[in-house]
Amino acid sequence: MIGVREMDIDFYQHCAQAAEAARGPAWRYDEMKPCGFHYNNFLLARVYDTHHQMFRDYQQETEQIVGLLGRDPFATVIDMGCGTGVFAIHAAPCYHRIHAVDVSQAMLNRARRKARKAGASNVEFHHAGFLTYEHEGPPADAAVSVAALHPLPDFWKLVGLHRLASMLKPNARFYLFDVVFSFDVAQYESAAGQFVQRMSVHMGPNGQAESETHLRSEYSTCNWIMEGLLERAGFQIEEADYKDDFLAGYVCTNKSDAVRAKSLTVADQQLR
Repeated sequence: MIGVREMDIDFYQHCAQAAEAARGPAWRYDEMKPCGFHYNNFLLARVYDTHHQMFRDYQQETEQIVGLLGRDPFATVIDMGCGTGVFAIHAAPCYHRIHAVDVSQAMLNRARRKARKAGASNVEFHHAGFLTYEHEGPPADAAVSVAALHPLPDFWKLVGLHRLASMLKPNARFYLFDVVFSFDVAQYESAAGQFVQRMSVHMGPNGQAESETHLRSEYSTCNWIMEGLLERAGFQIEEADYKDDFLAGYVCTNKSDAVRAKSLTVADQQLR
């Protein structure tokens, strides 16, 4: 019995050490922790597509993004916040390799199953996020992030965008789509009500609960702040599309000095 207990203690110590190593330095924001409404369990990940396909056309979305990034059978693309593989799987025929990254293990598991079913063998999945993903190999040719940046507070958005820029080739394209507030703050109460109502129409009670939780608990930011974050991270905004008071899409070009950005990222790693 003593031997078994010692083995149990060793096992749990090993698990705790592995979890601590994955979290990184104590001062870094924990992007793995739940923020607002999250899909980090099997059942919620399974119904994600059911809910979102009530108002989204995955194939059409992907075609639009590929049109903005450019189609290249030799290119490597980073999908930061891949969710259930909406972009990565549909875009797989357009690129050489796609690195699909997400902080939710449940979403990644579902995305892997969907990728196997679709025969998307050139999609690699990574359990990480803006603050923890380490890109191996040459810089990527493009990146995309759909509704994945808003769980981070503004400072950590900047850190995440800076890290992403360091993983991309100079002049690489980056498409960002997220919840971004562009309404007049004096009208915030009516604007919030309209947002909740619109999501309720799209998704029913689930849409109402998600939008209310988003407004209350998550970290979506203002349009002028988002533009500043992108520019300070090293991106040049080529196009900003404010679709309504709550959604925005940005087509950007990586203008950061890739060598300098990479050196800063390495310096950050050495502090851990």
